[in-house]
Amino acid sequence: MGDPTGFLKHTSRELPVRRPVPLRLMDWKEVYEDFDSKTLRTQASRCMDCGVPFCHNGCPLGNLIPEWNDLIHKDRWREGIDRLHATNNFPEFTGRLCPAPCEASCVLGINQDPVTIKQVEVEIIDRAFDEGWVKPVRTSSLTGMKIAIVGSGPAGLAAAQQLTRAGHTVTVFERADRIGGLLRYGIPEFKMEKRHIDRRLVQMESEGTVFRTGVNVGVDISVEQLRADFDAVVLAGGATEARDLPIPGRELDGIHQAMEFLPIANRVQQGDLDAPTITAEGKKVVIIGGGDTGADCLGTSLRQGAEIVHQFEIMPRPPEARADSTPWPTYPLMYRVSSAHEEGGERVFSVNTEEFVGENGKVTALKAHEVEMKAGRFEKVEGSEFELEADLVLLAMGFVGPEKPGLLTDLGVDLTDRGNVARSSEWATNVPGVFVAGDMGRGQSLIVWAIAEGRSCAAAVDAYLEGGTTALPSPIVPTAAPQR
Repeated sequence: MGDPTGFLKHTSRELPVRRPVPLRLMDWKEVYEDFDSKTLRTQASRCMDCGVPFCHNGCPLGNLIPEWNDLIHKDRWREGIDRLHATNNFPEFTGRLCPAPCEASCVLGINQDPVTIKQVEVEIIDRAFDEGWVKPVRTSSLTGMKIAIVGSGPAGLAAAQQLTRAGHTVTVFERADRIGGLLRYGIPEFKMEKRHIDRRLVQMESEGTVFRTGVNVGVDISVEQLRADFDAVVLAGGATEARDLPIPGRELDGIHQAMEFLPIANRVQQGDLDAPTITAEGKKVVIIGGGDTGADCLGTSLRQGAEIVHQFEIMPRPPEARADSTPWPTYPLMYRVSSAHEEGGERVFSVNTEEFVGENGKVTALKAHEVEMKAGRFEKVEGSEFELEADLVLLAMGFVGPEKPGLLTDLGVDLTDRGNVARSSEWATNVPGVFVAGDMGRGQSLIVWAIAEGRSCAAAVDAYLEGGTTALPSPIVPTAAPQR
């Protein structure tokens, strides 16, 4: 521990400054300014190196947080990236997109601001790429076993990298035209520029992982052919079936799922389109759903030039500080302001939409009312009805599980009562040689859980192919319940 009193001398938590709102609304670049390395090292020194580091419990990957905090404080960056990569294949993703349950469980956070764990993480990996320290990790020999990964989101990519490094021949199938899943087409550029995916894919291809895009398994290639060609299959397609809002007027034009809207905006940034085919430009936008996807829709709508944006949330406004219902070290229920919320729009809590109104087949408004929670149920507040103009409505209410037709029905995998793919304690489905990792088995969850599941599933697949033994790490055991 480089500075045993660091957390006493440096009580303030410091983070990078976000670029001015008017400036960042003019482009799609990430919103943060560069962070001074000296300041970062000071922040790393706040880590207490606890006897029982609860940040390990908060992180599904079991990241060695006190170790790399200490190394960065001592200016030993090269060793820091080695310790970070020891447990996390893609810290450039988690450092930007994870809500940091590790920080929520930081012991310092009991009575001070927690350590800036996430910022230290992302600065380590960015410096490692800049310095050329991230190199292919090639296996010395091949096992002769072939593995198919279906889906190229964080779970699929993590499983693929681990299994390739174990000496297996791994092919990743992706139905979209580029690798990355929701990382590529669901996350806006201002939250994570896609160059971060591309540079990691260069490393993975150099290691031997094969990527096949534009292949919809179950349509373009049959499941029978897939199982015949490969010794094991990992299902990592995610939970992509969006929750709908089946109320009067849902059929009107101008009402779209978030994952219809966001990928088009990303394709414009990739250079595939000159202009979005679904756009918020000049429109009155209502986003239904108060989570991260709703905030992504908000930031995207503002950059496209929306006239006004309202974001609806059926839950009440959270408290400013940690709610009593989520004591340390659990992930706290509290009011959060994302970069998109800083940029504009109005957040509306405790509201339920009951009807879409339209003219000539197009949405023009929606009818809604306030709600309150009684005995665990939302009840309408009498006399609270209102109507709000809208010519673009975006549904961002989460996902209900994986898509069933095609791949899953053809394979004949068992499903849980929540509609996810059922798996054993070894990540195996009921179909021999077929495994599942990530949201497809877990349900909608966090990127850090997806990577942890991909790593753990890889260990199970390696053990299956190698007669019950594996040297690959397995940080978690399967669960069907989303957790923070």
